[in-house]
Amino acid sequence: MSAANEADWQSAIERAEAHAPFLARALAKHPDLRALLTGGEFDAALDYSRDQGAHEDVGVGLRRERLALAAAVAIGDLAGAFPLSRTVGELSDFADRALDRAIRAAIIDRTGEDDPSGFIALALGKQGAHELNYSSDIDPILLYRPETLRRKDTDDPGDAAQRYARQIVKTLSENTAEGYVLRVDLRLRPASEISPMAVPYASALAHYQGQALAWERAAFIRARAAAGDEDAGKRFLDEIKPFIWRSALDFGAVEEIRELTRRIRESYSGPVRPGPDFDVKRGRGGIREIEFFAQTHQLIHGGRDVSLRVRGTRDALDALAEAGRIDADDAVTLGEGYDRLREIEHRLQMVHDRQMHTLPEGDALDGVARLDGLASGAALIGELEDLTERTGSIYEKLIGERPRDEVQVAVPSELADRLASRALPDPEKLAERIERWRDGRFQSLRSAQALEAFDRMLPRLLDAVAASDDPERAIVRWEGVIEGASSAITLFRLLDARPDLLDRLVATLTLTPMLSDELARKPELLDVLIDQRALELPGSVEEIVARIRGAAQRGDYEAVLDAIRVITGEIRFALGVQLIEGLADPLDIGAALSRTAEAALRLAVEQTEIEFARAHGRIEGGELLILGLGRLGGGALTHASDLDIIYLFTGDFSSQSDGKRPLGATHYFNRLASRVSAALSVPTAQGALYEVDTRLRPQGAQGPLAVSCEAFAKYQRETAWTWEHMALARSRVLAGSESGRSDLETIVKSVILKPRDEDELREAVAGMRAEMAEHKVPGGPLDVKLLRGGLVDAEFIIHFLQLRGGEALASDHPGAFDPDLGTAIPSMVEAELLPAAFAAAYDLMTRMLVAGRLLAPGGAVPPASAARALAKACGVETYGALRQQFDDARQSIAQSWNRYLGHAKSA
Repeated sequence: MSAANEADWQSAIERAEAHAPFLARALAKHPDLRALLTGGEFDAALDYSRDQGAHEDVGVGLRRERLALAAAVAIGDLAGAFPLSRTVGELSDFADRALDRAIRAAIIDRTGEDDPSGFIALALGKQGAHELNYSSDIDPILLYRPETLRRKDTDDPGDAAQRYARQIVKTLSENTAEGYVLRVDLRLRPASEISPMAVPYASALAHYQGQALAWERAAFIRARAAAGDEDAGKRFLDEIKPFIWRSALDFGAVEEIRELTRRIRESYSGPVRPGPDFDVKRGRGGIREIEFFAQTHQLIHGGRDVSLRVRGTRDALDALAEAGRIDADDAVTLGEGYDRLREIEHRLQMVHDRQMHTLPEGDALDGVARLDGLASGAALIGELEDLTERTGSIYEKLIGERPRDEVQVAVPSELADRLASRALPDPEKLAERIERWRDGRFQSLRSAQALEAFDRMLPRLLDAVAASDDPERAIVRWEGVIEGASSAITLFRLLDARPDLLDRLVATLTLTPMLSDELARKPELLDVLIDQRALELPGSVEEIVARIRGAAQRGDYEAVLDAIRVITGEIRFALGVQLIEGLADPLDIGAALSRTAEAALRLAVEQTEIEFARAHGRIEGGELLILGLGRLGGGALTHASDLDIIYLFTGDFSSQSDGKRPLGATHYFNRLASRVSAALSVPTAQGALYEVDTRLRPQGAQGPLAVSCEAFAKYQRETAWTWEHMALARSRVLAGSESGRSDLETIVKSVILKPRDEDELREAVAGMRAEMAEHKVPGGPLDVKLLRGGLVDAEFIIHFLQLRGGEALASDHPGAFDPDLGTAIPSMVEAELLPAAFAAAYDLMTRMLVAGRLLAPGGAVPPASAARALAKACGVETYGALRQQFDDARQSIAQSWNRYLGHAKSA
């Protein structure tokens, strides 16, 4: 050990003995401990402390262990031997051990059994977060399960549980000649004013599932099963996860938490600036404000982002910064400030072993500073002034402190004049409608605070509505939002503070009926508009699957299906917002929509197979495969796309499943396929998801829903029409084992690459296109699919070249057969089968298709703002220029059509 380290330990002991009477007495009582610490043998000192707990009387042993541990941890802390996390970790570990030993001792005294089954201690607060302070209370919640609680046969479970609880509190809190172990505060238990000390498990569950308040959600962010029957405690916390972590942002709960934090500040009567009597916990910029800052953001975003579900304050700040929920510099400032405030809190409590947070004055303040290693109390005050100013100003951004200027509420006639000045239609009628919003009919506008926030925001809202293409639609849809929201104070304030968010909301309400209808049905989708991270493209299929799993807070089948709908709906909505704002290329939007659908499909298959097997078992050697076709197969969906799929299965069709209600293989996989389709298309409590189209299966709607791979191969080789082979050219296997996928891909490849007569192929392709033109007419001048020279013509050309090229083309240019036509077309250009202009034309029209499904549904000419948004989405400066480029693109496709298919008899 170096001389420097020796000096650190010696200095820490000298400061403790000089400025902390409690530590001086503890060291004097344990000279062997003092010797170990003087030598810097901290691990041995901790072992010594734990050994003091070995006493036949649990209460005596715990008190002796606590005194020795308090001295050892304090000296290690003062010496700088370990970080704050180690200090609070050792203190928290002791609290867990002490609580568990007290529980076991109470049960042993009554039953003779060392078995805490059925008696649960949940740690909340700083113990739950594993960051207990030096002289802290603990705030457990004691629960019991009557059916498993260990007790005498003659004992009533409720009476036994209360007897245990009283003994536990006495064991830990009673101040004896040996001191005390831990002060125990049970006031955080559910309905503490009327509930017993130990609460029945079922009663607590009912409370948190139906009656709990927002502050209790905040408290449970840091809860964990700490002692007693820990497995039962973990199950309880799992069951109340939906109470803590809400998938939709609850504006009312957020506002309640903000008001709680504001009231805490307003109720603090001590000095505002650091000095004597300043409270490092409750004062401006203090410990509690930093904790509430982290917890409020966790509650807002943690229901949708599982990475934020951490207990420790510092961990929470880091996670919030990593997730982009708070500014990274703010996280550093708050995190470093928090650590330093906790250290100062510990110095205050080391002096006399008291739960103290206020700075003393005079010599006592100098003593605390010198215990910390500073020169004087003035130096400590100076440090705290700078620290709390930085942390306090960040906290004020959260609670929204600002001058409360009066909001002038316009009478209807004045409001009508304002509306007329904005050129809104029928201003008198609209003014009356807006005034009716304020008459109490909508829950979100019943409180004085809500009305104040609404009136402050209203002028901005009206400006944005007036600038839209369809003010009347915007007003109607906005009314649907405030009608569906239980509370919207936070929303109104956000819209007032962030004009960009208000513009985004109005654009969503007016530019596209699909998104506005969705928002009116599901006001919780406002979360997506508020969440900046939602306006980024989603990750891989695997990442989307993980996000859905995280949202399924229960593991049962229905919960997973609901989570699929919630997360898929949020992603699709967010992608729609990105599209109408021109934040992402529609080609990337289409690919993201496909990844989202694939993730939903993958989870639906997985969960449905598990659920189906509960009754019917599995087919040995057989599995369900899913072949995606069309835009799903090509990885380029739109918001209006169905899922075109074919269900296939492997194995012996004469096999039978091994479940309680066995089924033959064909019957088994057809029923399973039907269940998968229902999982994706039947509405649940969270609404509908996708339309599933299985008409491309062998024999179409007349054939079975699922067929064996062998039957599929035979049908494709011997019976299928050319258009069915064309469909296979844009197919992908989306579900199945690696070997099953490989076998099916081999079948598909053999069908696509088989030799064909070119003239017969040309006649078949041209004939199909002519028949399609006869029965499907373009919906409008922007129908990029059906207009001649549009996407259908382009795709027919590509599939003709693929089927004509066969093995030779696949050998020289394998990319030409990629189901993603964005890859296949460049390969065909490279093979000199298509001109370079074909690729640009196809990409432009695909962008127009993806964006047009929202902005120009049906191919009709959109209103002015939607037309501008469509041009922007497609990367073109004006709508007029977009129309010209579209005409040029059609000409390019038509030239290739004439080259390959124009001289067919059916053309």
